[in-house]
Parts: sequence; structure tokens; C-alpha cells
Amino acid sequence: MLEPPAPTILSLGELLVEVMREDIGVPLSEPGRFVGPFASGAPAIFAHTAGQLGASVGFVGVCGNDVFGFECVNKLQQAGVNISHIRTSNGYQTGTAFVSYKQDGSRQFFFHLRHSAAALLSENDIDPLWFGHCRWLHVTGSSLTLSDAAKNACHAAIRRAKKAGATISFDPNLRLELLPLPEIQRLCEPMLDLADVIMPSGREAALMLGMEELLDSDDETAARALLRRGVKMVVLKQGARGCRVFTEDGAQHVPSILVSEVDPTGAGDAFAAGFAVARLEGLPLETSARFANVTGALSVTTRGVMEAAITRAEVESYL
Repeated sequence: MLEPPAPTILSLGELLVEVMREDIGVPLSEPGRFVGPFASGAPAIFAHTAGQLGASVGFVGVCGNDVFGFECVNKLQQAGVNISHIRTSNGYQTGTAFVSYKQDGSRQFFFHLRHSAAALLSENDIDPLWFGHCRWLHVTGSSLTLSDAAKNACHAAIRRAKKAGATISFDPNLRLELLPLPEIQRLCEPMLDLADVIMPSGREAALMLGMEELLDSDDETAARALLRRGVKMVVLKQGARGCRVFTEDGAQHVPSILVSEVDPTGAGDAFAAGFAVARLEGLPLETSARFANVTGALSVTTRGVMEAAITRAEVESYL
């Protein structure tokens, strides 16, 4: 049986399931109803969405030999993702995240991740043959925080992808529930030199730079500071407002579409997938940002982002 061709878009990192509060305003510390589990993990959502959009995409990661792991792998496979480099561990469980939604729209997370199978990712999982065909590699800050071995795997993947001439995108995806902010900043700082495209949301640009003095400024000030730091392109995710793209040629705001939000978790990862797919296909920068906005918006219309049946035709209908 012939092996499928090596993917052109790759991501790596955590596989997990999310279990979320059914009702808004019920903290995780109190008894209440949950819904799920839903297959998740920031880099896995990226891969899943890119696969749904018809891209040649593969994922590298580790899951447990359990029902949660099987669900994650099945979701990726159903989206057309190459899962041949997902490793199963018999001694560790698939990661979990419990999520509650506050009245102001913010979220509370409780992770079982750093001691899960996901944290076993290592440089040995980085296949030089796979990465030799890579044209776009997506890395998230949450993957860097899993373990030292996972961080080293991400950097090994970046080295291989750069050697192949791939574009490196980075989503800070700051999760203070995983590590203290100073430690996250230390892990993210090298990505300022390694990434071609950085996709922060909210105040992540300022936090990633360690420039707390910019937290009271508008997010665009921090995004421009990233450019001055040497980043080639900053795509500032602005939720329902769309995004603003910063390059040395200037900044451009691209609006999103209006949808009925059900679950915002993972929208930024779906956005990043849409942007990567569009850019690799040679679409103009503004069109790529619009494509990403639509992809991210459609992802919030269901509980569990991998439950959203996003299709290429649906995304294109809004362009």
C-alpha cells in the first residue's frame, strides 16, 4: 500500500478533549451541568480546520490509548488530516480541559495537560522526510509550555521547516493556567526571531513582548512594537471586528462577518488555518485575511470547534 504524500501544511503539539459548562456564569468550582467531551487542542484545531478546507495537512502529537485519544484522532482523520505521525502512549492519558464561560464573555480553564500524553512529544517525533515537504508550519505557545521535550520538538520542527523554505506562523495562545506569565514570555521570546507570521489576539502582543506598559494602550500599538522587533508580519485577531494585518508596508483592517456565537473556543486556531490555506494558494493578503475571518467566524457557531462542519464552499460564499 502506497504511503500518502507528505503534507505541505503541518502543526504539532497537544491533543486533548474539552468538557464545558452548559450554562454561562457557573464556575468550575461549583456543581453544574457539563457538555462534551469535544476533540480539541489549539494546534489540532488548526490542522482539522485546514483539512476541512481541502489542504494537504498533517499533525504530529501524542495521545493516550483511550477513548478520548481515539476521538481526537478520528476527528482529524475525518477532516482529511494525515495522522500517521500521531503516537499513542499506553502509560499516559489523553489531555483534558474543563471550560466555563463567564457573564462578561471571558473563560475559565482547568487543564490536565502537562502530565498527559501530549507532553511526551519529543524531537524523535519529528520526521525529516515529512518536514522536507513542508511549506507552512504552525506553532502555538500552548505547545511550547507542555514540557521541555515538547518545546524542543517544536524548535526541531521549525529548523526542519525552515530548511525546506516553509513559512512559520506562531499563535502565542497564552494560557496562564499552564505556566506563570514570566515563564511563558521566556518560552515565546525566541519565536520573535523564528516566526514569519505572528497571530496574537487581545493583549497577547504586549504580554509576549514583556511590555506591560502597553497593556493600557490599544492592541495595535503592541502589534507595531512587534514589527519594530523584527517580525515580518503581525496578524492581530480582533474577534467579531475581524483582524488587522501589519507589515512594513503599513496596516490594514479587514472586517469579519456577523454570526450567532455559540462557543468561541478555538476560533483563533480556525482563523490561523484559514489564513495559512489562503496564503499558500497565493491569494492576496486582504483576501487571505477575509478568508481567515470567515473561517474563524463559522467555527464559533457550534459547541466544540471540531464539530463545526466548515466547508470550503461555505467560506467562499462570504468572500
